[in-house]
Amino acid sequence: MTSTEHTPAVLVLSDGRIFRGRGFGAAGTTLGEAVFTTAMTGYQETLTDPSYHRQLVVATAPQIGNTGWNDEDSESRDGKIWAAGLVVHDLARRVSNWRAQRSLTDELQAQNIIGIHSVDTRALVRHLRDNGSARAGIFSGADADKTDAELVEIVRAQPAMTGADLTAEVTTDEPYTIAAEGEKKYTVVAYDMGIKSATPLQFAARGIETVVVPANTPLDEIRQHQPDGVFISNGPGDPATADAMVQITRDVIAAEIPLFGICFGNQILGRALGKATYKMKFGHRGINVPVLNHLTGKVDITSQNHGFALEGTPGEKFDTDFGPATVTHSCLNDDCVEGVALDDGMAFSVQYHPESAAGPNDANPLFDHFVELMSNHSPNRK
Repeated sequence: MTSTEHTPAVLVLSDGRIFRGRGFGAAGTTLGEAVFTTAMTGYQETLTDPSYHRQLVVATAPQIGNTGWNDEDSESRDGKIWAAGLVVHDLARRVSNWRAQRSLTDELQAQNIIGIHSVDTRALVRHLRDNGSARAGIFSGADADKTDAELVEIVRAQPAMTGADLTAEVTTDEPYTIAAEGEKKYTVVAYDMGIKSATPLQFAARGIETVVVPANTPLDEIRQHQPDGVFISNGPGDPATADAMVQITRDVIAAEIPLFGICFGNQILGRALGKATYKMKFGHRGINVPVLNHLTGKVDITSQNHGFALEGTPGEKFDTDFGPATVTHSCLNDDCVEGVALDDGMAFSVQYHPESAAGPNDANPLFDHFVELMSNHSPNRK
């Protein structure tokens, strides 16, 4: 594949709406779900977040690429870009950051990722807000020469995100360990549903050794690591397909091992407690989403990336097979469920990203809460 920032390119939505622009990065065809993020910074972290697998990311910030690309800020272990493509309005012509090692265009080209710039992203985002996230495709170079009808047919032929089981495509093949910084205090087994690199680093900074294991690893297999707690990570796809992980979560709770989940992990815990999930119209993707903690009355500004959510109402109390539980957090923009927990405190989760990367650090103390939970209830300290 070749790269040119002057090659004609087109973004095609499954409802027939077409946006024309210029290609950058690689040339060719890429398909995925068109979603938008309101974050004004952190595009490297976004593109390398496995939660964006099979999605075409539309940036609402008008100019993207100013800070270039470096070898430190990627959220995948190997620096892999997981997003299927990138849509921007104004592509920065030069990099202006002392940490940059190359340009965004260079990195997309090196990883064969297709982008399109000079798109009317204001009109595009308004369309997605009104009509919902949609199957889409970016076609650049010779691939953009097909008729509009042909391109729409290609886009419509791809599978929808609803019902998509993507965990196996992003999870680790083999367990690996991230060592604690300084003296080791606890061991956490982290289920990799599409884990971001920043999360084990948050644990490491608190003296926690993290053993990252493939999704759907049975409880009996993780016992060999003698976990003080279990963590379920973020990830892509439809949580309604994660039946095996839901059962494992129920097994962990029944074994009285402290449990913490974020994003996809929130949906899995919610399902384990009897809640259903649903596909949101256009989801939450950004780094300034206000969330109310119904237990404390405090509001956190959070980093989010999710297109599915748990059914429920703010502050709701509900019964589970493991005792009473509460909808602990909700979004102040739309009342979406943003956290659930067992009332005995042994399992809790949030829909947002306390590790930020990128985003605010308001919710970072949730990691300290998990440490406190392990200090009081680790099965290895009974």
